[in-house]
Amino acid sequence: MSSKPKTAELSGKNDGFWHNVFKHHAYLVLALPAVLVLFFFNYVPMAGLVLAFKSYDYTKGIWFSPWNGIDNFKFLIQSKNDFIRITRNTLLYYVVFTALGQFLNVVLAIAIDQFAFKRVGKTMQTIMIIPVFVSYAAVQFIVMAYLSSGTGIINNMLGGKIPFYRSAEYWPYILTIVKIWNGVGYGSVLYMSVLAGIDTSLYEAASIDGASKWQQIKHVTLPSLIPMITVMLLLSVGGIMHSDTGLFYQVTRNTGILYETTQVIDSYVLNAIMKNSNFGFTAATTFFQSIVGLLLMLLANGTVKKIAPENSLF
Repeated sequence: MSSKPKTAELSGKNDGFWHNVFKHHAYLVLALPAVLVLFFFNYVPMAGLVLAFKSYDYTKGIWFSPWNGIDNFKFLIQSKNDFIRITRNTLLYYVVFTALGQFLNVVLAIAIDQFAFKRVGKTMQTIMIIPVFVSYAAVQFIVMAYLSSGTGIINNMLGGKIPFYRSAEYWPYILTIVKIWNGVGYGSVLYMSVLAGIDTSLYEAASIDGASKWQQIKHVTLPSLIPMITVMLLLSVGGIMHSDTGLFYQVTRNTGILYETTQVIDSYVLNAIMKNSNFGFTAATTFFQSIVGLLLMLLANGTVKKIAPENSLF
């Protein structure tokens, strides 16, 4: 007697699952291309990580090249000066770009949202998005037009006294300006989408209570943006060891004399591929980046989950 209800219950669960699959088959079909792209372009290439533990031989290919254990990782760490320099540069640029970028994204989004002339605000928003579509291959020539020793606009204004492409100390500022110019406009749009969803009755209630514009921003706008800010920071932590290769490799024109302040892990790897074609070493370097990024993201997400569980990624 008791087994029949259990069987029926299990059968009902199975029917319910396949019924839901059939019911939502249109959504599954729409999601399938994205899932396939993610699988083939993000997960299948991960098989190439075996190169990090091999001494790559062109004649034998990836799978038949001899194993060398962790020798590639040892070589990375033993090149002490290079390893310390590129790791330091990568982390410092990440902190500066993330902190300054997030701050300016939020400020710009709030400024445009509060702008009295909405049509002008939308025009400004469109103009600010344009730089993100400009390739760094083109940006390097824009930067050269300002900084080159012979014809640079800024250099001519300064009497040609500063050889920017031979002076490493100026490039942290130059790269920060270029990065902010390139990314802040697009980043602010993401926050503006959140601002557009804030219930206007909250502002009305605050205004009735006598709150000024600054108080409304402080007590209504900023708290509404905190979940989005947290998610963006958590996502960025995963790429803490990665940098924009185009920015550091192309804009600097891969000038060796600037490496002290401009070379990061990604540009170091690309340079190694171009010069030495040591794919085992480069695979070990990128594997190191990914593991560190994953661990830091898990740590950051766990911290957020303890403090504000509703803002965590998972």
